[in-house]
Amino acid sequence: MDIEIREYEKKYINEAISIWNDIVEDGIAFPQMDLLTEISGHEFFSQQSFTGLAYDKDSKSIVGLYILHPNNIGRCGHISNTSYAVKKGLRGHHIGEKLVVHSLSKAKELGFMIMQFNAVVKTNENALHLYEKLGFVKLGIIPQGFLMKDGTYEDIVPHYRVL
Repeated sequence: MDIEIREYEKKYINEAISIWNDIVEDGIAFPQMDLLTEISGHEFFSQQSFTGLAYDKDSKSIVGLYILHPNNIGRCGHISNTSYAVKKGLRGHHIGEKLVVHSLSKAKELGFMIMQFNAVVKTNENALHLYEKLGFVKLGIIPQGFLMKDGTYEDIVPHYRVL
């Protein structure tokens, strides 16, 4: 795969919402419960500070994405937050790592000083390993902070990294 991170454009909406909705439907990582439609998805991706798409030049398709936005407002508006999604069947090919690395640079370029992840689910071992590898600091554990699709609760592990 020859991956290039591109800025979101509406022409990629169907691929982007498909990848996003797969994760929402799995119910084990994103806090959202509602699926995106073409209309709500375009609005959602367009309202972010930046939405990056992992474009595979070989297959000419979107294989992942991230959304970047402020984690809070006002006096905490210098802290960013990001969510990442990689297409099913292509996870484990370092697409997520490329998305995270790109998002760190983009956040700094946009004037953010810190990146914070509020709700990394404890069972998401691949994400936890990647964030540690890339220098994120664990802030602790919030017991039962995430409602899983099956109705159980799982711990979440907030992280941050100074940009």
